[in-house]
Amino acid sequence: MYIPAHFNIEDRAALVALIREFPLGVLITHGAAGLDANHIPFELDESAGGLGVLNAHVARANPLWQEAADGDEVLVVFRAEQAYISPNWYPSKHEAHKQVPTWNYRVVHARGRLAIKDDARFVRGVVARLTRQHEAAEPRPWKMTDSAPDFIDGMLRAVVGIEITLTSLEGKFKLSQNKAARDIEGAARQLIERGAPGLGEVMQACAQAKTRGD
Repeated sequence: MYIPAHFNIEDRAALVALIREFPLGVLITHGAAGLDANHIPFELDESAGGLGVLNAHVARANPLWQEAADGDEVLVVFRAEQAYISPNWYPSKHEAHKQVPTWNYRVVHARGRLAIKDDARFVRGVVARLTRQHEAAEPRPWKMTDSAPDFIDGMLRAVVGIEITLTSLEGKFKLSQNKAARDIEGAARQLIERGAPGLGEVMQACAQAKTRGD
């Protein structure tokens, strides 16, 4: 991934926060059949040491777990908010007319070594933890014991676990950091007004930090 210095994010806490908030990753593999991409919700386990481990599961019908091999290098892309940025949103454009369109976004690229985990205990643990995490905000969180054991056992047999031991994390937060603070703020306000508050508020924080000289 090409990362100009002003968009490079090395703060591990910021990278981890993005993965946790936007856990649906694009798993990119390169096997005998060529390149493949699968969209999978991941669990990040930092307790495993090093950079951590990504855990997930795929359908047993998905050829990924048979075409990929233990130890293969893989890439997982996590993307947060994204939006088109019009040059008209920058106050300086109306003075000097020296701005062009762009696209802002936040992404994390996680590289690691894949391990296939066709193991009932591993799969059950991953499904249980992902369920607890994503059901937590529900008034009555669903849990596996809400269904008959035979039904859950059958569903779990239909999936295969995957584990990715991370070897690197790269972050690119393109938030107009190469612009003046007032231009970042102007674009941020337009995004918020147009229904994209997530990216707009992140850009506002960037503008404030630039004003403070952080």
